[in-house]
Amino acid sequence: MSKITLDYQTAEGIKDAPEESTIALAANAVIKHLGIDKPVELTVRVVKDNEAAELNHQFRSKNYPTNVLSFPFESPVELPIQLLGDLVICQSVVEREAKEQNKSVIAHWTHMVIHGTLHLLGYDHIQEEDAVEMESIEKRIMASLDYPDPYETTSNTEHTL
Repeated sequence: MSKITLDYQTAEGIKDAPEESTIALAANAVIKHLGIDKPVELTVRVVKDNEAAELNHQFRSKNYPTNVLSFPFESPVELPIQLLGDLVICQSVVEREAKEQNKSVIAHWTHMVIHGTLHLLGYDHIQEEDAVEMESIEKRIMASLDYPDPYETTSNTEHTL
């Protein structure tokens, strides 16, 4: 089984972010589901709106904060560890979306880490067939962690941060 090294960061002023263990559990579930045996490393940074909006503008030409941004790292094959890259997650966007979609906040955080980690591993949802595949993987991983389908908006499963 793969071992994850997680660099978990919170921007100044962030309060009530998920525990590092919650983030690690979600990322590790992706690695386990995909059968990756090599040790992996990733960074997850929880940010406020201004940092998320700035990065979203700089890298995607979008003028608003988004839930998760992924910055994959092209790891040379010969390294003993697979450097996945960085995830930047905007706390207020995740919390607002959870409320709007009637989901538990922790379930939505978990989904965003899973979604972002899949992006770091090369999955995307630009083409319809790729979106279907990625969503299917996300649903299976969420189910393996006892969370409901993240694309259903009527559940509000309670888990603790």
